Amino acid sequence: MLAALGALPFLATIWLVVVLGASVLEESGAKIAAALKGEPRQPPMPATRVRIRARQACARPMRVEWRAAA
Repeated sequence: MLAALGALPFLATIWLVVVLGASVLEESGAKIAAALKGEPRQPPMPATRVRIRARQACARPMRVEWRAAA
């Protein structure tokens, strides 16, 4: 009886690994096959110019005067 209870979590773990592996292959199987064939993963992107924004000037610090509560 103890062996049957020990085999159940083992079989459940194996089933979970198979299900997760099938879902990974379903999503990225084409990419993996292309990589094994030596084909590029994606067509090359056209070169585009990237505009870099200049850093804005920081605001001046505020002056704070402390007053005792009346």
